[in-house]
Amino acid sequence: MKKVQSCCNFCAIDCNLDFYVEDNRIVKTVPTPGYPVNDGFSCIKGISLSKQQTTVKPDALPKIRQADGTMKEVPWEEGFRYVADKLKELQAKYGRESVAGISTGQLTLEEFAIFGHVMRNYLQTNVDGNTRLCMASAAVAHKMTYGYDAPGYTLKDLELSDTIIFIGSNPIVAHPIIWGRVQQNKVPGHKVIVIDPRRSETAKNADYWYGITPRSDLYLIYTISNILIENDWIDHKFIEEHTNHFEEFAEFVKAFTLERGVRHTGLSKEQIMELVDLIHNGKKVSFWWTMGVNQGYEAVRTANGIMNLALMTGNIGKPGTGGNSITGQCNAMGSRLFSNTTCLFGGGDFGDENERKRLADIIGIDPDLMAKKPTIPYNKIVEGINAGEIKGLWILCTNPRHSWTNNETFAEATKKLELFVVQDIYDTIESAEDATVYFPVVPGIKKAGTYINLERRMSAMRPVLKRGENEISDYECILGVAKALGMGKAIERWETPEECFNMLRRISVGKPCDFSGVTWDGLTDSHGIQWPYPAGREEEFSAEERRLYSDGKFFTPNQRANFVFEEPQPNPYVPNEEFPLIFNTGRGTVGQWHTQSRTKEVRFVEDVSSKKAYLFMNTKQAEENDIHHMDVVRVYSVNGQNADFHVKITDDVPYNQLYAPIHYIECNKLTPSSYDKYSREPNYKGATCRFEKITQ
Repeated sequence: MKKVQSCCNFCAIDCNLDFYVEDNRIVKTVPTPGYPVNDGFSCIKGISLSKQQTTVKPDALPKIRQADGTMKEVPWEEGFRYVADKLKELQAKYGRESVAGISTGQLTLEEFAIFGHVMRNYLQTNVDGNTRLCMASAAVAHKMTYGYDAPGYTLKDLELSDTIIFIGSNPIVAHPIIWGRVQQNKVPGHKVIVIDPRRSETAKNADYWYGITPRSDLYLIYTISNILIENDWIDHKFIEEHTNHFEEFAEFVKAFTLERGVRHTGLSKEQIMELVDLIHNGKKVSFWWTMGVNQGYEAVRTANGIMNLALMTGNIGKPGTGGNSITGQCNAMGSRLFSNTTCLFGGGDFGDENERKRLADIIGIDPDLMAKKPTIPYNKIVEGINAGEIKGLWILCTNPRHSWTNNETFAEATKKLELFVVQDIYDTIESAEDATVYFPVVPGIKKAGTYINLERRMSAMRPVLKRGENEISDYECILGVAKALGMGKAIERWETPEECFNMLRRISVGKPCDFSGVTWDGLTDSHGIQWPYPAGREEEFSAEERRLYSDGKFFTPNQRANFVFEEPQPNPYVPNEEFPLIFNTGRGTVGQWHTQSRTKEVRFVEDVSSKKAYLFMNTKQAEENDIHHMDVVRVYSVNGQNADFHVKITDDVPYNQLYAPIHYIECNKLTPSSYDKYSREPNYKGATCRFEKITQ
């Protein structure tokens, strides 16, 4: 029996697991002891990875839709040629940007890079990812405040903080390992605080819960900021030495009085002052946010506001502190830096000609072939298809028919495409129903690559099982299309994930994410390595858990962090007579993941998960409408769609609000086509609605 250490590719924690293999079968899976992230622990999703050895169809071949509507299996080379020829044909007929791609936060670093190289560089077209659906707001906010998309914390900070504040975050369900670190906190008298409209699982286990009015976060943050400044409860030395624009910020928040905060947030004066006191009295305060913030119509400014609080109180760069974003998907950090979508590889500027030339020299192409501008965002790709401007789409490892906001618009789009390539481990996902080409690829237990987790830790995915005769990885699939396109020398240095990784190491040199000292073999069977880790300075960066900004230096031109602020914008969807309720969305259970394409194959998850879409309704709301447990209601959304849900009755959801888990296609049928103006991340938490009881 052999043991293979590899990386879980569900959430952004990137736990490492030891797979025990005999006769090419996984006989036991054990969370890797001593690994700094999870140290011998895993949630149910990670342990279930071994189930994919029986649920993924082995030895699969590509399928191409025929004139009669059936799907025909073809050899891989024929599939590559068909897609390559069709891409070239569409571009010749309709223009370069008539084809597009949508990737994910779950591919490896190398797969992001090669897809970005083929589509963004060689084909000079647009590619976005479903990282846009979860982390775009945090990435943009980091750049504005810190000067680079670089969350500075380490997970150890959860154990060292005496005041842990979760804002729009429910780690008990979404990130169990994070909650495990909170439980390991031994700081005497430490407090856990949750700010969330819903009394979530984390709120129930917190010391303090503040149930604010949905989408009032920014008013609360600015009110707190004003009170802290008025009472002189701020770190003047840190502000003066390490920040920009504080005086303007202090003047701006004067308008956010306690009374104004009460009016907008729904909290009492006493609650707001209690929260201010908790922040002031904390010696090591950490602020943590995730999708409850990111998926809003003014998410970037809210994230900036959270980081402002950390900066003004000096709670950054020190153990147990920080304004910290919790990432969603396993390699969203890798996507943000190396997918070639919103920045050149490694965080470079598309307009920097010297950087374009440097990168072109490393990857072996003419500088003129480097992408010249950021991609159009996800919503513009979908809208472009529906407008008849985009004729071909290639999606990888994602299920937008289910997960895209206002998802009927994506269903409409797929029917208008002349080429729709779906690349996935399952041909049963909703997005594959209208595919013109289906590329079956292997799951993570059969491929090699690199992941970057939420604390900048690079981790190795290594093959656990040998592949069957026809099985190939996402990387090899993209490479096959690249060769069929006739890329020639432009793809010569990309033959293997390891070669690609070594190019990315060179690309990272001198960047904040510099990982030139990390080697492919050195990452194998390791404890992971946080970037930065520059070559020649390995001893200096040898600590396993390292945070950024401990020297007070940031990545802006003058090395100071920016206070970023703006008057709150009007909510595009305010409850009214026609749609009086707020429709909130989020995780359902620990075992379920996104659209359930993977976790529904796991028996011990499926057995305890509802087969039908459901939502949570307040007890009083249910009583007033004669709704009983598991009755069916039809919910009508402000976006013009409706869907049926079973009802679970609870006091954890406030009156006049509904909460629906995202794991069912009905949920995002009702979310609106509304976006943060800076990040273009969807406003998933923003719909208003009404309902009626359905008699069965």
